Amino acid sequence: MTEYFREQVLRKRPYLRIEWCLAIIASPVYKEAQADGRIRLWGYPPELLGKALRVVTLSDGITLHNAFADRGFARRNL
Repeated sequence: MTEYFREQVLRKRPYLRIEWCLAIIASPVYKEAQADGRIRLWGYPPELLGKALRVVTLSDGITLHNAFADRGFARRNL
């Protein structure tokens, strides 16, 4: 994980669990690349009761950089 994830994301979002992020990286519901090379992945941790979690990794697809509940994801046309 990046220093940003460790020091900022986990502090600002104490509900997040690293296990959820790793599970989404391993088996995302949807995945897309950003223009800067980072990768966005979405999944539904059971503990979030149907809410989507967006996980952002560096271009390697493994290093956690950001994660947050994504309320708009369910309404997207995939």
